[in-house]
Amino acid sequence: MSGRPAELDRAGVVDAGGLGLVVVFDALVAAAGGTPEPVPEGTLGRPPDPGSGAHVGSGAAAGPGARVGSGGGVGPGPQPTHPQPTHPQPTHPQPTHPQPAYEVTYLLDDPGPDALASLRTRLGELGDSVGIAGDGARGWLVHVHTIDAGAAVEAGLAAGRPSSIRIEALPTPARTRDRAVLLMIESSGAGALARAAGADVLTADPDPVLDDVLAAIRATGAGHVAVLPCAPHRRTVAETAVERVRGEGIDAVVVPTVSVLQGLAALAVHDPDRRAPDDVVGMAEAAAGTRTGGLQIAEAEALTWAGRCRPGEVLGISDGEVVLIAPDLAVGALWLAHRMLTPGGELVTVLLGSAADDVLGDRLAEDLRRTHPEVDVLVHRGRPARLPAGAGGGVDGGRADLRPGQQADRAAREEGGRCAGTARPGDRR
Repeated sequence: MSGRPAELDRAGVVDAGGLGLVVVFDALVAAAGGTPEPVPEGTLGRPPDPGSGAHVGSGAAAGPGARVGSGGGVGPGPQPTHPQPTHPQPTHPQPTHPQPAYEVTYLLDDPGPDALASLRTRLGELGDSVGIAGDGARGWLVHVHTIDAGAAVEAGLAAGRPSSIRIEALPTPARTRDRAVLLMIESSGAGALARAAGADVLTADPDPVLDDVLAAIRATGAGHVAVLPCAPHRRTVAETAVERVRGEGIDAVVVPTVSVLQGLAALAVHDPDRRAPDDVVGMAEAAAGTRTGGLQIAEAEALTWAGRCRPGEVLGISDGEVVLIAPDLAVGALWLAHRMLTPGGELVTVLLGSAADDVLGDRLAEDLRRTHPEVDVLVHRGRPARLPAGAGGGVDGGRADLRPGQQADRAAREEGGRCAGTARPGDRR
């Protein structure tokens, strides 16, 4: 077992292929009537830290004193009889050692559609970069990146008879910085604002899948990554990705954000000099303290709690609820901004879409500075084209929660049906 790769040596694990070869040779010796030589002490790897327990994966690696059973599994071996040195337990947390990741590929011979579906689901639970492709002759090539190579092969055994099995260790990503903030933003304008503030941006148009989020987190090169989904429907994929990369030694966490400007609000208070947990709490509080709103042009007649809207009228939506109906964008922007500032606020950020001209932003900012001199107003371009404008109050601003492709009449029915209040007198003229 000499000449072990440096990556495996640092991780404190053995070369799984080399260990398998030793097992084969031992079996041949035993079959010929001989007695296999005992494995020299200390040649099967060493624990990452003195006094710490070694973790044994499903056939991927073995720690000190491990043995291979008749079924090919790895289990605890006989303990040495000589006294073991004792080490005082540290009072401070030990550094996290990333688990080695592997690329696993093999061939399956005509496993059937149900077995393939189950295999794809199982591999998706074990890792990422899952690929199952037919070879045109009833065979299927299976590919996955995972930290549990043994379980990936076992999944193939459950689906059929895997052959041409290949397991290769993936290089550990280099850490280029300590901290990073990753925002998922569909608008190029808002993405440019986030990048200018020092954040990493994953373009979310269309919405990213799990592999996209995993790649973006790894590409930051940071040991600690705060992930801001900037939409409620993207939180699940963000949390799944965060859970996955933690096994690779990346300390990642999701900061709940339901809009682009909640993400920008959280980014505004990001301080890389603070302790990471305190910084995450600060970003989450900034996002939660943001009131969001946006304008949508009605495409059909619909009934909302703010009244009946007609095609061409403007719906004012705040925190996902239809709260007013205005005759045009300029009036709607003023009504919505004043409504959102009723409880108070410090900063209003307005993002203009391609359907709104600069005059709209200038007039809104001028009116707010006159009627609310205590509030700072910022106007940027950066909203999706389907939403003409968005505004927010509180720590920062936000946007309406309308999914791509939703028509205004359907959005009004769905969002207005959950409206907790009614429009103010005069909201409609």
